[in-house]
Amino acid sequence: MLSTGALRAHLLAARLAGPVATPRENNLRSYRLFAARDPRVLLGLVPERTWGESDLLRLMADRCGVSADPAHLSGADAIDPERTVAGLDAFAERLASVARRRAPVLLGTGHPHRLLGFYAGLADALSAAGCPVLTPAQGRCVDITTRFGVRTYTVDYVRGVALVREPGGRPTGGEAGAHTHSPLPVRLALQDAAERLGVLPELVIGDHGWVCGAGQLGIEAIGPADTDDPALFVGEAEGRVSVAVPLDDGVQAPFYRPLTRYVLNRACLSP
Repeated sequence: MLSTGALRAHLLAARLAGPVATPRENNLRSYRLFAARDPRVLLGLVPERTWGESDLLRLMADRCGVSADPAHLSGADAIDPERTVAGLDAFAERLASVARRRAPVLLGTGHPHRLLGFYAGLADALSAAGCPVLTPAQGRCVDITTRFGVRTYTVDYVRGVALVREPGGRPTGGEAGAHTHSPLPVRLALQDAAERLGVLPELVIGDHGWVCGAGQLGIEAIGPADTDDPALFVGEAEGRVSVAVPLDDGVQAPFYRPLTRYVLNRACLSP
């Protein structure tokens, strides 16, 4: 069992919270792009209200703990570990709720090289609790706009977690996957779940477009988000994302394992 104090210490030691690697310049650039409604940072969310740069900075300072000083233009930024712990506690509550109902779930990631293990541990525990872990649209193709132009990716699942593979990627079952912010994979997965399986997930667990894309369609969605991903926190503020957990989403994959143990224990889902 990982205590709250031990979790907090781990967050700081692994730089999942506290001073983080995402630079202030990246954060401010994302807030500018979001304010301009650039689809690259909206992640499938259609904001209900107008969010200016100053509004976003205040929101991210409140939800994440980044510096609220508009004159802080460069250098380091930070995540408040207390906000991360609170977010993980709320995340665990949603896991416990869906597990009690044995409701269907969908897990997907745009960060397979970092977060696949975190989600796979959740998928294993939810499946053991009786939740159907859905795998719709496996093998289906989706066209995603990248900085190299439109490229065709394939939806695949590893240990119950959806990801997309790059053109010419490894065969089904491999660990490789592509980094993406796109909401198109979750839209395709949800469409296939409804049309072919006849069931929709009651909870989507993931990041980037998996969370915002599902939340925009009215499916409850939870997941982690970095300081340069304001869309999840806007979605949470507007009521379309259930829980957005502030943490650095780019550290080494093993550093997320204690988070899996913590939320499963809080959700009474530990093996």
